[in-house]
Amino acid sequence: MTDILTNPFRGAGLPDLTHSPRNDASAVSRLLELCPAHRPTPLTDASELAADLGVAELWIKDERGRMGLGSFKALGAAFAIARDAAKVMQGQDWATALSGRTYVTASAGNHGLSVAAGAGVFGARAIIYLSEAVPEAFADRLRTKGAEVIRDGATYEDSMAAAEKGAKAAGFTLLSDSSWPDYTEMPMAVMEGYLQMAAEVADQIEKPPTHIFLQAGVGGLAGAVAAFARATWGDMPQIIVVEPEVAPALIESIRAGRVVDTNGPVSAMGRLDCKTPSMIALGGLARDADTFVTISETEAEVAADLLARHCFDTTPSGCAGFAALLAGRPNPGEGARVLVILSEGPEDA
Repeated sequence: MTDILTNPFRGAGLPDLTHSPRNDASAVSRLLELCPAHRPTPLTDASELAADLGVAELWIKDERGRMGLGSFKALGAAFAIARDAAKVMQGQDWATALSGRTYVTASAGNHGLSVAAGAGVFGARAIIYLSEAVPEAFADRLRTKGAEVIRDGATYEDSMAAAEKGAKAAGFTLLSDSSWPDYTEMPMAVMEGYLQMAAEVADQIEKPPTHIFLQAGVGGLAGAVAAFARATWGDMPQIIVVEPEVAPALIESIRAGRVVDTNGPVSAMGRLDCKTPSMIALGGLARDADTFVTISETEAEVAADLLARHCFDTTPSGCAGFAALLAGRPNPGEGARVLVILSEGPEDA
């Protein structure tokens, strides 16, 4: 069943989680200025949809064209790898700065593409672990980026455990977009990369949003954008975190007051089908988010179909935040200025 929970830790956070996302995008922006593929993605005023939904304004941050990779994830792992390259640059060519280095990760989707692309730019090697649930077409996309693909496990969590084990055994760098005790540095950098998206919104939007709907898997996107929103706009925006009802990792962790593992069937929202939250993301969202909600598979599909009719083609994962808005979970009211993120393009893009 779908769920909605008011965050009892808002403002204070969880005392046992001392790590929280960064909120300053300046380091990301400085590195991106050196990247010829970088362009700010559009923020679209979807006035027709706003009228249909009974809100004053609806702004859609469209990440489908981000750096040719089709997703906001292009900002995350690629930034973490670029940061590593910048640390060792001593007059050498950027294209060979990380020669001999290998990055390993597990992916349910676009994070793997970001690792593969980032590694390729700086001369590193990428190994991506995929579970059985990830389509082979996506594995082929990773291979075209030069990555080695290893299939291991039935779920994302299984593939993540295999990636961690493989990286440790070979002495390679694990580059996960999730975090856990004693593993925080790289996922913190990944989340820092996502701040660029939020910083662009702040430059592009006419007035601060009153409501921000943020889809979440392990919580990296939601945690980063929420941290930036609080630093930039204070307490005004209502921040709503949206998960699949079969992968309620964040809402159940908030309910329990600690990181918990959840169980459920495979979700059609594959990018969000994560049963355990990122520790860093949970720490930040416990402090910054107002409400946690879940949506059904059908609600996500209905939202994707509606957006496609308005030329915003995406996946159920890519529009999960919009799906919660469409379902009125919660209903922001007629005076609301709503921000949602279209986090990826359609599967066949």
